[in-house]
Amino acid sequence: MPPPSPTGEPKRRRLLSLPAVYPCEGISPAPLLSSLLSLAADLASRGTDAGAFPVLRRGVRQAVRIAGLLLAFLEEVEDAAVTTAAAALPSSAVLGLTELHVAMQKLRFLLTDCARRGARLWVLVNAGLAASELRVVLGSVAAALDALPKSVVDASVEAGELARLVSEQAWRVSVRPDAGDERAARSVRSILEQFKAGVSPDAEDARRVLEHIGVSTWSECSEEIAFLEDELQTRTADGAGEDSSSGSSDAVLINSLMAFLVYCRVVLFDEIDANAKAAADVGVRPAARCPDWIRPEALQCPITLDLMTDPVTVSTGQTYDRASITRWIKAGCRTCPVTGERLRSADVVPNAALRGIIERMLLSNGVSLPGAGASSSSAAGHRHGALGNNTGAPFGPAADGAARLAVAYIVAQLSTGSTAERRKATSEARKLCKHSAFYRLRLVEANAVPWMLCLLSSTDAWVQDNAVASLLSLSKHPRGRAALFEAGGVGLVVDVINVGARTEARQNAAAVLFYLSSSAEHAEEIGRIPEAVPTLVQLVRDGAGRGRKNAMVSLYGLLQCASNHGKAVSAGAVAALAGLLSSADRGDDLAVDAVALLARLAEQPAGAQAVLARPGLVARVVEALATSASRSGKDHCVALLVSLCRHGGEKVVALLGRMPGLMSSLYTLVADGGPQTCKRARALLNLIHRHYEMDGQPPPAPASSEAGERIVRVL
Repeated sequence: MPPPSPTGEPKRRRLLSLPAVYPCEGISPAPLLSSLLSLAADLASRGTDAGAFPVLRRGVRQAVRIAGLLLAFLEEVEDAAVTTAAAALPSSAVLGLTELHVAMQKLRFLLTDCARRGARLWVLVNAGLAASELRVVLGSVAAALDALPKSVVDASVEAGELARLVSEQAWRVSVRPDAGDERAARSVRSILEQFKAGVSPDAEDARRVLEHIGVSTWSECSEEIAFLEDELQTRTADGAGEDSSSGSSDAVLINSLMAFLVYCRVVLFDEIDANAKAAADVGVRPAARCPDWIRPEALQCPITLDLMTDPVTVSTGQTYDRASITRWIKAGCRTCPVTGERLRSADVVPNAALRGIIERMLLSNGVSLPGAGASSSSAAGHRHGALGNNTGAPFGPAADGAARLAVAYIVAQLSTGSTAERRKATSEARKLCKHSAFYRLRLVEANAVPWMLCLLSSTDAWVQDNAVASLLSLSKHPRGRAALFEAGGVGLVVDVINVGARTEARQNAAAVLFYLSSSAEHAEEIGRIPEAVPTLVQLVRDGAGRGRKNAMVSLYGLLQCASNHGKAVSAGAVAALAGLLSSADRGDDLAVDAVALLARLAEQPAGAQAVLARPGLVARVVEALATSASRSGKDHCVALLVSLCRHGGEKVVALLGRMPGLMSSLYTLVADGGPQTCKRARALLNLIHRHYEMDGQPPPAPASSEAGERIVRVL
C-alpha cells in the first residue's frame, strides 16, 4: 500500500506508479484463485470501450487479450479443483499464485492510468514509460505462470494449452508507443519549442494533438489542466525526498503542458460547452453539482454552508470543514455545532472517503481541489496554488511563452470581440487569474485592466460578473492595484457596488476596495470619491452575508486614513454598527467585526463622540467584553473603551467605573489575556482607579466574588 503521510493519511498514488498489496502469509490457494478470477475478469472487460485508451492502443489491446486468456485458464483450474477432489490446489501453488496476483494488480493500475480522463496528455508524453511498465508487468505474468506447479498447469488439457499460450504471448509481446502516439508527442514538443520562441503554433497542429488524446470540448481541456495541477501539487508535496534536478525538470514540463492546454482552451474553443458552464461560473456552488446518489447538503460544512475542501470528523461523528471547526473550538466552544453534544476531545479525524467524492466531483468539472496532494497543514498554502503558482515550481520559457500568447488573445477579444467572444474571454480571464499570480501579472502586463474596467458597465450580467471577479483577483497583485488606480477605475468599482446587475458582482466589487485600500495613501485616494465611504456604510447596514462582510473589511481598510473617519461618521457608520452589535450573537464573526470597526472609528475624536452619543452602545460593548468567546473580540472591546476614555475624559471614566461587571472582566483579562489585551486592560484599570483616588472614593470592587479573591497587580 502507499506509505502514510506525516499526517497519518495515505499518500495519493502517483500516475504510472504501480504499488501492490501482497497476500498475507499462510493464505490458502482457494481465496487467491477466487481473487485472481475477479481481477482477470475486470481486466478482460477493459477492451470493450475502444475510445477509453487513446494512447498505447495496440499494447493495451494485447494486454487485455492476454488477460482474457488468463481468465479462461483460471476458470479451467477452478473447474478442475471443484469437480475432482484429487485435483485440489496444492499448497505449493501459493507462491506462483501470489506473484500472479501482484502482477495482475499492477496491470489493473496501469490500464486504469492509461484510461484515466484528464490524464491523457500526461500519459501521451510518458508513453515510453507506460510501454516499458506494461512490458515488465506482462513479463511478471509469464514468470508467475512458469512458477506454478505442473499439477496446476495441467489440471486439464484445456488448462495446459491456455497456460502455455498465455506464457508464450506474455513473454513475446512487444509493447511500444504507436506511430500515432509518437507523432502526437513530437507535435507537443514542437509546439513547446515554438512557445519558447514566442511564436504562435499552427492551430491545426494543436487541434490534432487534442483529437489524438480524445479532448474535444472546453470542459475536457479544463479536466486535463485540473489533473496536471493536482499532479504538480502532489509532486511538490513529495519533492523533499526526490532528486532535486529531476523534480525541477518534471515541474517545468508539467507547467509547460498546463500552459499548452490553457492556450488550446483559450484559442481553439469558441465557446464554453453547456456541460462546463456551471463550472466556469464560479458563483455556482459545486455542491449543487454533486453525484445523484449524494445529497448536496452532505458536501457542505454545517457551520459555513460552503463546500468542504478538507472534511474532518469530530468525536460525535459529525463532519465539518477543518478550518471552520478549528475556529469553533479555538473560540472556546466545546460542543458539537449540529448535535449540541459535548466534544470528548478536540481531535479531528480526516474524512478521506468524503474528500475523495468531493475531489472526483470537482475534477469532473475541471476544478482542482484546494490543497490536493498536500498534507492538511500545508493545505492553506496550496489553496490558491492552481496552475502551479504557489508551489514554488519553475514555469520555464515554454510555459511563459504560451501564457503570454494566451493572455494576448484574451485581451484582443476583450477589446474588439463580439458579445459572445467577450463572455468567453472574461470567463477565461476570471478562471486564469483567480488562483495564479503568474497569470495575474501577465494580464496586467498585457493591459487587460482598462478593458476590464470598460466592461463593468456592460449590460450583459455574465460579462459584468466576470469582469468584477477578474479585477478582484488582479487587485491582489501590487501591479494590478497600481494599474487600477492609474486607469481611474476606483469610481467604476464603487458604481458596481451600488448598481451591479447581480449580488455576486456587488459583493466582489466591495472586496476590490479592500485590496485597493492596502496602504494609507490609497485609502485616502479612495476616500476622495464622494460615494465610496457612504456606499460601503450602506452595504454594511442593508447588505447580508458575504457582501456585508466584504463591505466591513473594506471600510476597516479605508479607516486607516484619518480623513475618512468623519465621512464614515457622517454616513451613519456608528448607527449601522450598533445595529449589528445588537442583533448579532456575542461570539460570532459579525459582532467581532462590528466592534473592531467601532474601535477603529473611536481612534479619532469625531468617532469617539459618535459612539458615546449612541444610547446604550457603551453598555453593549461592556456586555460583549464579558460574554464574547473570541480573544480578538475582547481585545477590540478593550481598545474601544480605552479610546473612549482618551477622547471623552473623566466623565467617560466615571461612567465606565459604574458599569456592572466591567472591573471583573478587566481583572480577568489582566490575568489571562494576551499581551496586547492585558496591556490595554491594565491601562483602563489604572484610569478608573486614578479617577476614584482623585475624588477620594474607594474604587469599585469586581462584581464576581471569584475575581475579588484574586490579587492582580495592575501597576
